[in-house]
Amino acid sequence: MNDAPGRPRPSSAGQPAAPVPAGFWRRRVVAPLLAQLTQGVTPERLALTLGVGLAGGLFPFLGFTTALCFVAALALRLNQPIIHVLNQLLWPAQLAGIPLYVWLGQHLYGAPPVPVDPQEIARVFAESPRVFWTRFGLMGLHAFTAWLASAPLLIGAVYFSTRPLLLGLAKRLPR
Repeated sequence: MNDAPGRPRPSSAGQPAAPVPAGFWRRRVVAPLLAQLTQGVTPERLALTLGVGLAGGLFPFLGFTTALCFVAALALRLNQPIIHVLNQLLWPAQLAGIPLYVWLGQHLYGAPPVPVDPQEIARVFAESPRVFWTRFGLMGLHAFTAWLASAPLLIGAVYFSTRPLLLGLAKRLPR
């Protein structure tokens, strides 16, 4: 039995069965990228969109990534749907990256380590935003600085790693 995507499975009644759906990766990643390439988006612009979307989606402040991705895509004339889908897919990585950015920023500034306790941070913010900024403002500065230093590296890494793949996909498209 051949379960290759797009090929029908033989049915027990002798009638052809429906085609096997393509896998998640092909349906949710490759197909939308191919669709963009067939609609005139260049592989270079698509690679840049993926890089900027990754960097924007990892911004270490909750609630700001959508606006950041929107403004960046607007300013750079990038594909809004692709950048926002990537941004939404990255929220688990964003949450995991916040303590990493705080730690990296503390090392960049030579600041003593401050434990990151999300429950304590949320409690202090709910009680008094003024106390929150007094206690955790430098932590935010550290995280922002680390993100700012890493963003060009992330964009470049994604751009230069996905561009050849997207160029290859574009060459396979029917003209």
